[in-house]
Amino acid sequence: MFESAELGHSIPKQEFIKREAELREQLLAAQYELLAQKRHQVVVLIGGVDGAGKGETVNLLNEWMDPRHIITHAFGERSDEESERPRMWRFWRALPPKGKIGILFGSWYTDPIVWRVHGQCKSAEFERYLQDINHFERMLVAEGAVVLKFWFHLSKKAQHKRLKSLEKDPKTRWRVTDLDWQRFKQYDDFRAISEVALRETSTGEAPWTIVEGTDSNYRYLTVGEALLTALRDHTVVAEPPPPAQPHVLPKAALDGRNLLNALDFTAALSKKVYEEKLEKYQGRLNLLTRDPKFAGRSLIVVFEGADAAGKGGSIRRITGALDARHYNVIPVAAPNEEERAQPYLWRFWRQLPRKGRVTIFDRSWYGRVLVERVEGFCSESEWVRAYSEINDFEEQLTDANAIVVKFWVTITEDEQLRRFHAREVTPFKAFKITAEDWRNRAKWQDYERAVCDMVERTSTENSPWVLVPANDKYAARIAILRTLCQRVAAAL
Repeated sequence: MFESAELGHSIPKQEFIKREAELREQLLAAQYELLAQKRHQVVVLIGGVDGAGKGETVNLLNEWMDPRHIITHAFGERSDEESERPRMWRFWRALPPKGKIGILFGSWYTDPIVWRVHGQCKSAEFERYLQDINHFERMLVAEGAVVLKFWFHLSKKAQHKRLKSLEKDPKTRWRVTDLDWQRFKQYDDFRAISEVALRETSTGEAPWTIVEGTDSNYRYLTVGEALLTALRDHTVVAEPPPPAQPHVLPKAALDGRNLLNALDFTAALSKKVYEEKLEKYQGRLNLLTRDPKFAGRSLIVVFEGADAAGKGGSIRRITGALDARHYNVIPVAAPNEEERAQPYLWRFWRQLPRKGRVTIFDRSWYGRVLVERVEGFCSESEWVRAYSEINDFEEQLTDANAIVVKFWVTITEDEQLRRFHAREVTPFKAFKITAEDWRNRAKWQDYERAVCDMVERTSTENSPWVLVPANDKYAARIAILRTLCQRVAAAL
C-alpha cells in the first residue's frame, strides 16, 4: 500500500509557488462557504511516520485558511480523566461543529496500532478495534461529517535521514524525541501493522490518502488539493436524493398483544412495606457504591417511560441513597443549537461519568427512536440506523467497565389519564402537565409500537431493558432499586 509513496515524488519550487497562490485563494473561499452553510463539519485525521512533515503541513493549512475556524487537537498519552472513561470519549469531545474544520493528530488509530506493535493486543482484538473504527467513521459520515484521512509516509532510509537532519539543526532538534528513535527501531513492525490498519479502514465513506513526505512541496499540495476537493464536493448545492425505500419492520401481533400491554400492572405495596423495603435497598445501594471495587467501575442509569409514569420520583429515591458528590442527574430535552451542530450521540458522550461515579439520564439517546421517530423530527433512515449506533455506543460503555441499567417505566392508558387530571387540579403538580403531554397521549399507539421496536432491537446481553409496570408507584420504585442493587452487586 505504501509503494506508491516511495517513488520520489517532487514538485519544482516555481511550480509550487504558482499552484500555492491559486490553492490558497480557493481553499479560503471554500472554507467560508462551509462556514456559511453549516451543513457539514470536516474532520481531518493526520497520521503516519515520525518526521514525515505532519506538523509543517498542518501549520501551512492554518496559514492558508482562516485559523479561527480550524480546531486542531494533538493526542498524546491519555490523561487520568480520559483513562477513566471509554477510549473514544476524548475523540468525541474533539469533534468540530458543523461549519468548522477539525484537524486531529494521532486520532483513534494511534493506540490500536501501538498496542498491536508492542504485543499489548492480539490479532483478533486488533481486528475488532478496526471494525469499531469503521462503524464510528460510517456513523460520522451518515451524520453529515466529511472525514479526510492522510497518512504521511517515508521509507526507512528517508525517515532515518529526516530524523538525523532535524536533530542536527539546533532550531529543530526539539522535534526529535527518544520515542521517535524507539519507534524507528521498530519501523518494520509499525509499517506492517499500519498497512493492515489502513487497508482494513480505507472505506468508501472515509478512504485513506497516502502522502509521500520526502518533498515538502509535494506533500503540501497533495493535502491542500484533497481538502479543497472535499470542501467543494460538500458545499455545492446538490440535487435532493431520491426518497429512501421504507424499512420493513415486523407487523403488530394480530391479537394486539405486545411487550407493554402484556405486563402485569396489579403489583402493589402498602406504605408500611414500601418504607421498610425502601430503607433496605437504599442502604444496600449506598454500600455497593462505596465498595472499593466500585472505584474501578461507573454506573449509568437510563430512565425512559410514559409521561406521568413516575420516573422523577424513582430517580429521587436513587439519589437519596447516594453521596451527592458522586452522582449527576442529566435531564434530556430537545437538542440546542450547539448540540444540533454535532453528531446525534455527541451530547451524551460528553456526560459520561468517570470511574467511581454515577450518572442518571432522565430521558436519553433513545429519543431518536422514540419521540423523534413518532413526531417526525428525524428521517426514517436516521432512526432505523440509530438502533445499531446505540448498540455500538452501549457496547463501548460496558467494555470500559460501565454498568449500564436501562428502565422503561410504564403505566396503563387509563392510569395515565387519571394522573393527568390529578396534576391539573393539584397546584404544586400543575407544572408537570403541559399541552405536549396531551399531544403525546393522542399518539399512544404510535409510541407503544416504537417502544416495542426499541426494546426488541436494543435489549442486549450487557445492556438489557428492564420493563417496570408502575401503576403502583411504591412497587415500581422498589423494583427499580432492587434491580439496581442486583446489577451492581453482580458486576462487582
